[in-house]
Amino acid sequence: MKKVIGLMLTLILVLGGILTGCSKKDEGNTVTPDTSKKVKVGFIYVGPIGDGGYTFAHDQGRLFLEKELAGKIEKTVFKESVKEDAAEVDKTCEEMINNGVTVIIGTSFGFMEGMDKSAKKHPEIKYMHCSGYMQETNMSNYFGRDYQVRYLSGIVAGMKTKSNKIGYVAAMNIPECVRGINAFALGVQSVNKSAVVKIIWTNTWYDPAKEKEAAKALLDGGVDVIAQHQDTTGPQIAAEEKGVWSIGYNSDMSKAAPNAYMTAPIWNWGPYYVDQVNKIIAGTWKSESYWGAMDADNAKSIIYLADLTKNAPAGAQAAVDSAKADIISGKNKVFVGPIYDNTGVLKIKEGEVMTDKDMLLFDWFVKGVEGKVK
Repeated sequence: MKKVIGLMLTLILVLGGILTGCSKKDEGNTVTPDTSKKVKVGFIYVGPIGDGGYTFAHDQGRLFLEKELAGKIEKTVFKESVKEDAAEVDKTCEEMINNGVTVIIGTSFGFMEGMDKSAKKHPEIKYMHCSGYMQETNMSNYFGRDYQVRYLSGIVAGMKTKSNKIGYVAAMNIPECVRGINAFALGVQSVNKSAVVKIIWTNTWYDPAKEKEAAKALLDGGVDVIAQHQDTTGPQIAAEEKGVWSIGYNSDMSKAAPNAYMTAPIWNWGPYYVDQVNKIIAGTWKSESYWGAMDADNAKSIIYLADLTKNAPAGAQAAVDSAKADIISGKNKVFVGPIYDNTGVLKIKEGEVMTDKDMLLFDWFVKGVEGKVK
């Protein structure tokens, strides 16, 4: 992650991709030799599958793949808590390849360089990297337009807050997180012009204690709704203990904070994995840069808003449904002017729509966000 800033200029030249955002021992970490001709898929995770968030969501996608393509592929394998270090990722890829894996899926931005190095050495192996931008003939990158769903979750938060102060625990200071915060804030402002969004950066994807402490600091500052771009339920638990409200991320976090949690942007990786592996089996797979949009059918959508709980405010469901329909139809592009940054500078003119290129390089906060993009 420390190399992100240095890679931004490269991103401008290779806009085919998307910039993102995410232990214990387990039998799934043990890869045994495979002598069959069936596709064998290996997953590389940045955290443990029990994180309750990002890695858990990817692992649900892996299990969905196993179920849907049972008999067509070998049982999938995975390795948890791999460091975002090129040498470590390359080593992990080599271990998987040596044990019969023919498709490697890496699920965190920091895996990009290691996977790219491995892909260049092994043209016979198919690689899929989540949230990066590097691409080879045998390596795709993929992500979803999470900002669309962040906007919807912002509507819920904006309608719920009484203090008009909403807290947001953010992981890494990269365009993916900045983009999500801005979309969330615009959703808030669409229903509550008086509300502000306060940011604390943790500079980590997976650190339950640190995430919880960041949320507590925001709560001590008077916020009454906590949102997050983090991999665990730490911020949700902080909201629960404080007796206020929360919006999760990655997966349904209602069990962690039943009296606080209202909804969450949910990643649904399974259908994409099934589609890609089916193409590999059929011999029709081609490297791509995929940035999937929200779909009206949650089962088909790479990302969607979880069902609202009883904690959500009255009228929120109707407001979310209306905004969702407008986003899917193209009526609401989310980042359409006029939009000012939080210093008062007009960044997007009246009627102007922000390009994918600019969204992938987001380095400023919209009006109403209290925080700095470092």
